[in-house]
Amino acid sequence: MIIELIHVSKYYPQSTSPAAFDISLKVKKGEILALLGPSGSGKTTVLRLIAGFESPDEGTILLKENEVSQPGVSLPPERRGVGMVFQDYALFPHLTVERNISFGLIHMSHDDRKKKVSDILALVGLSDYRNRYPHELSGGQQQRVALGRALAPDPAVILLDEPFSSLDPDMCVRMREDVSSILRETGSTAILVTHDHEEAFSMADKVALLNNGRLEQHGTPENIYHTPLTPFAADFVGKADFIPGVVQGDKLMTEIGCLENKTQFTEGDEVMVMIRPDDIDLRPEEEGEAIILDRQFRGSENHYRVRLSSGQIVHSSQHSVAVYPNGLKVDLQIQMTHIVAFDKKEMDAYLD
Repeated sequence: MIIELIHVSKYYPQSTSPAAFDISLKVKKGEILALLGPSGSGKTTVLRLIAGFESPDEGTILLKENEVSQPGVSLPPERRGVGMVFQDYALFPHLTVERNISFGLIHMSHDDRKKKVSDILALVGLSDYRNRYPHELSGGQQQRVALGRALAPDPAVILLDEPFSSLDPDMCVRMREDVSSILRETGSTAILVTHDHEEAFSMADKVALLNNGRLEQHGTPENIYHTPLTPFAADFVGKADFIPGVVQGDKLMTEIGCLENKTQFTEGDEVMVMIRPDDIDLRPEEEGEAIILDRQFRGSENHYRVRLSSGQIVHSSQHSVAVYPNGLKVDLQIQMTHIVAFDKKEMDAYLD
């Protein structure tokens, strides 16, 4: 295990709630973990605790099975063997690309350092830019320099603090792919901080979803999306509608149909069933009780907003060529592979 957090908590005097509370996580060698959550969820605090910029008030942090942090004792960042890619890249403006990357290699001989820098430049695709300065580079190129500088000393783990937030959307997608490819090629262990669930899902092997300083759920992107454990998790990691239902025997009776009860709820329980847009298919029907309100074209798909007979609104993702007019009556075909439901009182409290 490369990183292990054991019941780690962090409190700040000016705050009424903990920045991080009772966090326990493990990261394996070569694994990419995304710390995902909204602003103020504690994800950056957890990253800073791992890096050594903060010390925990409770709990223990292990790096390569060696204790590096506990209350009152903390190994400084420079002795932890971690590489850091900051949100603003933090490149040295007066140093060339080559010298930025070689900055942390002073322990090497001249020849070894030169070879290492050349290897890193080739890895990040900047061999032709070694003599340029940061201000002569694009945002994506600066990010590659920052990643190369972090990788050069062969750290135990790479920490990335919202590294794509300053890039435009198209560049952001390309850089996600490039950075992910470089991390995979080098077999690097990495922790990525992000508030964007698409970014987390596209890059990470595991996702730690944080909310109000607490770990809501930890698992694969697929598990968190399809089988969220809490209303917050269901709502944060993708569009979700919640339909009232009642348990009758082995079925969940809802306005949109009778669903198999694969939940922990029993006879008579009132629940709210999670519906993702990709769970609903639309079929034009003159006698249909649902009505299309509007459509958003999103390139590869059409995203529809549909009103049920009760007045509740649900959403449906359809193929890009499935174009239906506003006001069209439709039937809903439910195609759910994962049935997720929450206690109605719990959901009401969350929505309040």
